[in-house]
Amino acid sequence: MSMLSPTLADNTPSYDARAMTAGQTCARIVLDEQIYTLRITKAGKLILTK
Repeated sequence: MSMLSPTLADNTPSYDARAMTAGQTCARIVLDEQIYTLRITKAGKLILTK
């Protein structure tokens, strides 16, 4: 997963959604043993579902 450079005024980590999905349209994200799905739509929008 590649991380983008944060802006100088902001330390918030930034991640490339296309890198997270490895060129596909979906990726799974795990938080506290819960699995979420990150999906890139045909319109280029992001949807995160549980």
